[in-house]
Amino acid sequence: MFDENIVKTGSNEMELVDFRIFKQGADRVYEGIYGVNVSKVREIIKIPTLTELPGVPDYIEGIFDLRGVVIPVVNLAKWMQIKEPQDDMLKPRVIITEFSNILIGFIVHEAKRIRRISWKDIEPATFSTGSGALDKGKITGVTRIENDEVLLILDLESVVEDLGIYAPRMEVDVSKLQKFSGLALALDDSMTARRRVKDMLQKMGLQVVEAKDGVEGIQKLNELYGLYGEDLKNHLKIIVSDVEMPQMDGFHFAARIKEDPRFKNFPILFNSSLSNEFMSEKGIEESGGDGYLVKFDANDFYTEIARIINEHKALQE
Repeated sequence: MFDENIVKTGSNEMELVDFRIFKQGADRVYEGIYGVNVSKVREIIKIPTLTELPGVPDYIEGIFDLRGVVIPVVNLAKWMQIKEPQDDMLKPRVIITEFSNILIGFIVHEAKRIRRISWKDIEPATFSTGSGALDKGKITGVTRIENDEVLLILDLESVVEDLGIYAPRMEVDVSKLQKFSGLALALDDSMTARRRVKDMLQKMGLQVVEAKDGVEGIQKLNELYGLYGEDLKNHLKIIVSDVEMPQMDGFHFAARIKEDPRFKNFPILFNSSLSNEFMSEKGIEESGGDGYLVKFDANDFYTEIARIINEHKALQE
C-alpha cells in the first residue's frame, strides 16, 4: 500500500510512481518515461501466473487472483502498439491500480522510483505522442525531471474506459431530479469529465462556469465576485472539483479559497477517480470539502449535489 506516501493536504504536491516502457527501434532502444499518481497504486508486484481469457485482445494478458479479488492485467506496451525489446533487458512489473472502485493491473517494463512533484511544475499535454493507441488524450500532464528528460503522466482511467473494462454509470430518471436555480463552478482538467459534470448540473437547472484547474478556478471566482460582489453568495450554489489537476490540484484549490473570506463559505464537492477511503477523509476533513464522490455514478452525483445545496441553504436561513 502507498497511503503513507501521500503528501500533506494543501501542499500542492503529488507523488508519482515513475515507470518505463521501452520501444525497439531500427538501431536502438528508446526509453519512455511515464508516471501514475501514487494515490491510485495499491502495490507493485512481479508478474504472477496469469489465466488467459479467450476472445480478448492480445494486450489483455489474462487475470489472476490477488487475495480473493480477480484482477485483469493489461500489457501497456502492447496496448500502445509498441514493439518491445528482447525480454532479457526488461525488469517487468505489474502496477496494481485502484480508481473508480475497480482494481486493474498494468504490466510495465520497469518500475523505477517514487517522485514528489509540485503540481505547478506539471504542464497540460498539448501534443500528440504518435505512439499508436497513446494519443494526447491519454496524457494528463508532462513534467521535466533530471537530465532535462520529460515524464508523461498517464491517464490510466481513460485507457481502462477505452478498453471497455470500466464505463461511467450515467442512467438516471431526469424527471425525478430536484431542480435548482443559480450557478455552479466545475473544475476538471479532463474535457470529457467536465462535459459530463456540466451536463448533469444543467439537468438540475444550474448554469455552469468551467475551469480546467485550480488556478483557473480561482480566476473564475474572482471574475464572478467582480460581477456580483457580496451578492455572489446568493448565486453560486456549489463548486464541484476534481482532485488531480495540473498547476493546482483540487485539495490545494479548496485550501486557498477557504482562506479567502469572500469564498470560504461556498460548499465544495470533490469528484475524483481516487477511490480509497484515505482520499475521501483527506478531502472532507483536511480540505474542508462538503462531500467526496468517486467518478462516475449519476445517481450518486445528483443525490450529493441536492444534499449539499439543501444543507447549505438551511444554514443560511
